[in-house]
Amino acid sequence: MDYRADEQLEFLSQLLDSEQFRQSSFNSQAGQSALNEREHSWQTQREAEDAQANSAYSPSPIDIRPDSGRERRKGIPEVILAETKTNEQILAMARGLLAGSGRAIISRLRTESIAVVREAFQEYSIRTREAARAMVIYAPTYERPTTGGHIGVISAGTSDMPVAEEAALIAEEMGCTVTSIYDVGVAGLHRLLPPLRDLLASNVDAIIVAAGMDGALPSVVSGLVPVPVIGLPTSIGYGMGGKGVAALLSMLQTCAPGLSVVNIDNGVGAGSTAALIANRVALARREHQSQ
Repeated sequence: MDYRADEQLEFLSQLLDSEQFRQSSFNSQAGQSALNEREHSWQTQREAEDAQANSAYSPSPIDIRPDSGRERRKGIPEVILAETKTNEQILAMARGLLAGSGRAIISRLRTESIAVVREAFQEYSIRTREAARAMVIYAPTYERPTTGGHIGVISAGTSDMPVAEEAALIAEEMGCTVTSIYDVGVAGLHRLLPPLRDLLASNVDAIIVAAGMDGALPSVVSGLVPVPVIGLPTSIGYGMGGKGVAALLSMLQTCAPGLSVVNIDNGVGAGSTAALIANRVALARREHQSQ
């Protein structure tokens, strides 16, 4: 990750300063003209970059704009949500990300799309997480980063594994080591303590806990551990609180401190949030060790 985002923040600062100046008693036509010129220059630059990127991979007029620079700006890569896209859109976006960053992450692939993607990128390295219906395509020269961050991913039940696996994949692609512990929910809570003890002994930086049904496990874990916990409600369940609603509300209503919650089945959000935390901790750890 680099910090070219500083350029955007600086531009935003200039806009705010100019707006404040424009509304003050020192308002002038020259100041407004300069502001307009900067706005136009910024917009022109963005349009030129988008046009250049689109021309590199999309021969057809598909309305897509893959953001290959997102990871450099924010530390989180763009992920293609394939479930709601046509095969043509999936392939075009993947080509764009490969051209810009050397890697394309695809989530929620439909069964019929998997073979299409494999055929289109058979000369590339492909990594899959079958349970999550996720795939990562690598250009030959791409090297996955290693940050030193360590994430724990825990699921309450085996049925929660697809979403937990999605979170684990994203954290790994952001450079983290991931330790997974599955099927340790509150229906048999004695199963949780030994692997959780081992996880804490390995100096984990953050923990994701995926749970459906009553969604109680994240609160239990958050009440026991001294690291940030990300609650990941899943749409596993039935009856009045089915489709993840009861799990989400239970996590939001927790009395255990240190628990943050993402939306239902949002493995990408949980994985990226936990990885951001872990990567910052790992960076601080390296800086401390170098002193």
